[in-house]
Amino acid sequence: MFTINRRDFGSDFTFGVATAAYQIEGGQLDGRGSSIWDTFSATPGNVKNGDTGADACNHYELWPQDLDLIRDGGFDAYRFSIAWPRLLPEGTGAVNQAGIDFYDRLIDGMLERGLKPYATLYHWDLPSALQDRGGWMNRDIANWFGDYATLVGEKFGDRLAATATINEPWCVAFLSHFLGIHAPGYRDLRAAARAMHHVLFAHGTAIDALRATGTKNLGIVLNLEKSEPASDSEADKSACNFGDALFNRWYLGGVLKGQYPAELTEWLAPYLPENYEADMAVVSRPLDWLGINYYTRGLYKASNDPRRPVEQVAGDLEKTDIGWEIYPKGLSDLLVRVATEYTKIPLYVTENGMAEVEGEDDPRRVRYYDDHLKAVLAAREAGADVRGYFAWSLLDNYEWAEGYNKRFGLVHVDYQTQERTPKASYRSFQGMLHNTR
Repeated sequence: MFTINRRDFGSDFTFGVATAAYQIEGGQLDGRGSSIWDTFSATPGNVKNGDTGADACNHYELWPQDLDLIRDGGFDAYRFSIAWPRLLPEGTGAVNQAGIDFYDRLIDGMLERGLKPYATLYHWDLPSALQDRGGWMNRDIANWFGDYATLVGEKFGDRLAATATINEPWCVAFLSHFLGIHAPGYRDLRAAARAMHHVLFAHGTAIDALRATGTKNLGIVLNLEKSEPASDSEADKSACNFGDALFNRWYLGGVLKGQYPAELTEWLAPYLPENYEADMAVVSRPLDWLGINYYTRGLYKASNDPRRPVEQVAGDLEKTDIGWEIYPKGLSDLLVRVATEYTKIPLYVTENGMAEVEGEDDPRRVRYYDDHLKAVLAAREAGADVRGYFAWSLLDNYEWAEGYNKRFGLVHVDYQTQERTPKASYRSFQGMLHNTR
C-alpha cells in the first residue's frame, strides 16, 4: 500500500487513469478507417512479434466494465483519446456515425459513473489517407486537424471536463520521423524538422477551432524528460543542453513562449518550413492547462560522430521492465522548472507509470507510484501549481513497437480471454482513494 494519503493533496486535486485509443480499443469493423499504426504494425520487423492493435483490449465492447474499474478504484477522472480515423475514416470529409455513437456512449458512461472525461484528440493514430498526402510533413495538416477538432468540439465538447489537442508531440515528430521507431517510421532530418513545426502549428490551429465551438479547458500534453550530463565535463554539459533543447525546450518554448531554441533552429535551418516564424503566434495560443508525461531521465554525452550532435547513455539507476531508469526526483525538478521558467497555468501529470513483468503482485510498481506521488507533493510544496495526476495505465495494453510484450497496467489483461484482474498497484490506489471521490 502507499505511504501517502489523499488528504495530502487537498480536496480539489484530480486523480485519474490514462489510456489511448489504438492501444486498447480494437473494434475496427464499425466503419473506422485505416491508421498509420495499422499499416506500420502490419509491416514485418516494425513491432515485436508482429503484434497489431486490431483487437487490443477490446475496450470498444468492454468499456462498461473498464469504466466500472475506474469508478471502483476511487478515481475522479479518465483520460482517454479519440481515434481520428474512427470519426473521419479518410481524415477529412465524411463522418462515420458509428464512431460518433461509440464516443457518445463512452462519455455518457463516464458521466453516469461520476467520472470526469479528459479527452485527447490525437494519440498517434493518424488516418492513413492523410499520411498518403504527407501527414505531419504537410502544412495542410493544420487545417485537417482543425476541422477534426471542430467536429469533436461540436459533438462532445459540452460534456468534456478537459481537452488536449496532441499527446507527446516529440513522439509524433522526432521519434517517428527522425528515429523511425514509431509510425510512420521515417528516418529523415527534413521530415522530422517539418513534423516538429507542423505538429505544434496544428495544435494551435485546433485550439482556435475548439474555442470557436465553445469547448472549454483546453491544453496540450508534452512528454518531458529530466536531461542531465553523463559527466561534469563541459563537452557533456553542452551535449545535455542540446538534448534538453531537442526533447523539452522545443515544445515548451514553442507552445508557451512562441520561441524555438536557437540551438535547434540553427541545426535544422536547411530543413524547417519556409517562413515558419510567422506561425509562432498560432503555435503559442493561450492555454488553460498543461499536461506533462514523465517516465525517466535522459543522460547525454558529447558525440564522436560529427553528423550526430549528441549521444544518450544508459544510467546506473534501478530500471523498469522496459529499461527506463526510475528517477522520481526528475519529476519534481521538471514540474518546478516548468512552473518557474515557463508558465503559471495549472499543471497536470497526465502520464506516469512503469512497465513490469507480468503478474498481479507488483510491489515495485506500488513503490514507483508512491515515490512519484511524493515527488508531486514536493513540487507543490516548492510552488508548482500541480492540479492532478493520471496513472499510466488503467490496463495492460498494446505498447506500440513493443507490441503486447510490455505491461504498464494497474489491471492485468489476459489477451486470449480479455479477462481483467486488478493488480496490487490498483488496490493501493483504491485504498488511498476509496470513498473520497
